[in-house]
Amino acid sequence: MGSAKNSSAARKARIEEMRRAERTRERRNRVLTIAASVVVVAGLVVGGVVLVNSQSDKKNTASDAKNSGDAGHWVTGKDGVKTWSGKLSRTHVQTKVSYPMHPPVGGNHNPVWATCNGTVYTKALQDENAVHSLEHGAVWVTYTSKAKKADVDALAAKVKKTPYSLMSPYENQTAPLILSAWGHQVTVKSADDPEVNKFFAAYVQGPQTPEPGAACTSGAM
Repeated sequence: MGSAKNSSAARKARIEEMRRAERTRERRNRVLTIAASVVVVAGLVVGGVVLVNSQSDKKNTASDAKNSGDAGHWVTGKDGVKTWSGKLSRTHVQTKVSYPMHPPVGGNHNPVWATCNGTVYTKALQDENAVHSLEHGAVWVTYTSKAKKADVDALAAKVKKTPYSLMSPYENQTAPLILSAWGHQVTVKSADDPEVNKFFAAYVQGPQTPEPGAACTSGAM
């Protein structure tokens, strides 16, 4: 009789222990499920924010590249020097910029300038690098295939002697020889044109320079 009672009590104890263990497993599973749900939701939220920000950044970059922010027009002075009337943007962009003038005299540009320490290039430059050089106060001499070799050689010699200047071929311009600075540009007839020396004197590190004294070495070649 006593043995039967002890067996029954033991069985009840084991059942109760099994029930407690099952309740513990259920609580643990509920906690794990809730935690996993929180992680998933947080991941979706973060992923959504990153995606939105990424798309926004791409949109802003594309907008910056497409719209250089340079609405304006040329105003020509008595000396023939043209001055851009609009505000020239100065945002750094990694993509191509649609400039309203050629060669460009300012606007959004590449973070890396073209080396402009009296540098003569025999191949065309990227506009975006050259514009950054203009921001540093350089004068940019450009020429087309219609320019006379004697004029190209003479201007190259002048550039080589002038820090904060650079020279490169540029076919997409309206005249064989053009000199550009930030916000300013002039067409010259030859290397002997008096405007060449005047333009260099006025605009190499001139008052138009947005970043006077900034580096013209160790840029893009």
